[in-house]
Amino acid sequence: MHPMLNIAVRAARAAGKILTKNFGEKADFKAQMKTHNDWVTAIDKAAEEAIIAVIRKSYPKHSILAEESGLQEGSDADVTWVIDPLDGTTNYLRGVPHFAISIAITMKGVVHHAVVYDPMREELFTASRGAGAQLNDKRLRVSNAKDLQSTLLATGFPFKNKTLLPTYQGIFSDLFEHVADMRRGGSAALDLAYVASGRFDGFWEFGLQQWDTAAGDLLVREAGGIVTDFRGGHDYQQNGNIVAGAPKVVKEILSIARPHLPKSLK
Repeated sequence: MHPMLNIAVRAARAAGKILTKNFGEKADFKAQMKTHNDWVTAIDKAAEEAIIAVIRKSYPKHSILAEESGLQEGSDADVTWVIDPLDGTTNYLRGVPHFAISIAITMKGVVHHAVVYDPMREELFTASRGAGAQLNDKRLRVSNAKDLQSTLLATGFPFKNKTLLPTYQGIFSDLFEHVADMRRGGSAALDLAYVASGRFDGFWEFGLQQWDTAAGDLLVREAGGIVTDFRGGHDYQQNGNIVAGAPKVVKEILSIARPHLPKSLK
C-alpha cells in the first residue's frame, strides 16, 4: 500500500471510531443547518478534526480541502487531500446506519489515492491510480451488465436544488421503465463504492460536491467503470452532475437522460 494511502486509511479509521462511538447519541449532536436541507453536527466536525490531525502528523505541508473547514492551503500546493468526514449526515442524525468517511488524495488536480470507509459494516474501499480498487484487500470489478435490463441503479434526490426536480423526475421515470429497480441510500460516497464493487450497476445524481465524489470516482475507474457528467464529459467535479457505472450502462443512462436536460446542462 502506498504510504499516503496508508495514512488515509489510518485517518478514516480514526474518524470511524468517533462516528461509531457516538452513533445514536442524538442529544449530543448539536445539529445546525448549513444551507437548506444540508446539516452539520458536532460529530462531523470532530471526525474531520481527527482526520486532519492524522494527515498533519505525516504531511504537514500538504493542502487540505474539507467539507466543514474548507480549504487549508499548504506550502506543497501540488498535493491536496479532499475530505468528507461524514457522508450521509441525515442518515446519521436519524439513526440510519448507512454513512461513510471519504478521503481522496489529488496530485496537481488528479486523484491518485482514495478511501471510502463504512465504519458500521467495517468495509474499507481503497484505490490507487493504476493499481486497481479493493474492498478489504479483495479486488473489485464493476458489473458486467451489457444494457439496462435487470440492472440495479443508485441515485440521489436533488434536495438542495429543487428547481431540478422536473428534470430529475423525467429521467427517473424513463430509466425506471428499463431497469429492475433503483435505490436512494443517502450517501454518494457509498453509492460510488457500491458501483465499484458491482453491487450497483450504475449511479446518477445532480449537484454533488468534490468531497462527495472524488474518492468514489477513482474507485469506479480503477474497478473498470466509467465516470462522466450528463454530457459525456468530465465536468462533474465542477458542476456536481455525475453518472457512473459499467461502460454500457453509463452509455444507456446518458442516452435516456439527455432529452430531459435543460440547455444549461446539455
